[in-house]
Amino acid sequence: MIEVKNVNKNFGGKQVLSEASLTVADGSVFGLVGINGAGKSTLLRLIAGVLKPDGGSVEIGGENVFENEKVKRRVFFLQDDPYFTPNLTGEAQAEFYKTFYNFDDKIFRRYAEIFKLDMKKPLRNFSKGMKRQTFVSLALACKPDYLLLDEAFDGLDPLARLEFKRGLIELQEGGSSVMIASHSLRELEDICDSFALLDDRSVKSYGNIGNELARLSKFQLAFKHGIGREDFPFECLHYEKTGRVIRLVARGDKDEIRAAIEKLEPIILDEIPMDFEDLFIYEAGERGYLK
Repeated sequence: MIEVKNVNKNFGGKQVLSEASLTVADGSVFGLVGINGAGKSTLLRLIAGVLKPDGGSVEIGGENVFENEKVKRRVFFLQDDPYFTPNLTGEAQAEFYKTFYNFDDKIFRRYAEIFKLDMKKPLRNFSKGMKRQTFVSLALACKPDYLLLDEAFDGLDPLARLEFKRGLIELQEGGSSVMIASHSLRELEDICDSFALLDDRSVKSYGNIGNELARLSKFQLAFKHGIGREDFPFECLHYEKTGRVIRLVARGDKDEIRAAIEKLEPIILDEIPMDFEDLFIYEAGERGYLK
């Protein structure tokens, strides 16, 4: 289990994270979301033990991560732009990882074949997508207990993304936890079971995606008579009126919300499905972070 407890981090006097806390359960695929500059990459580096928190603690399995080689052997951090030396090949990078991880050559070769990569060629000759495919193959082959991914899907074409997701699911089924920071919320919704919203230097909300979506309802309504926001006896996260047509997002028990709307005698009552992107937009908008 990953536990981030009241973590603070500053760079050059600028506070990037303030009292950030979250828990990632073992066997979870966890999505870390937030607007640009929210601190997602910094938080991943703290969890990976690359950075030391200025306050609070980051623990994996009950042990501090920073400068803890035993714990770090259980973690693989794939950053947005992985560093490699000019003449490095995929095979050479694999040999390097074998000294630290329980590296699986069969998995590495399988993904090299799937992605049609020549691992004997220098990575400098690869396109951005091919470089990303190479490091994805390496990450999956390392079979870490905790895989941390920063903008995991950047540079991957649709087929490569699909194969990568399959690999992540296989990793999870083997007992590993995956934590993904990404702007591609629809990609995360396919595979993540939990999430955290990071903004204003802290974790504002986190939990199970399915449970959180179950608490939100989105409707398109129309009434013969005048109806205003104050007429709805429940919490509205979003309210928009154009003529007689009202679009709203409400939080609470779906049946109770629908029953309350029906009492107002709408001539149109359409419920619109919610997705993870909606959840992020309305949670962030409610707190004023998208203004």
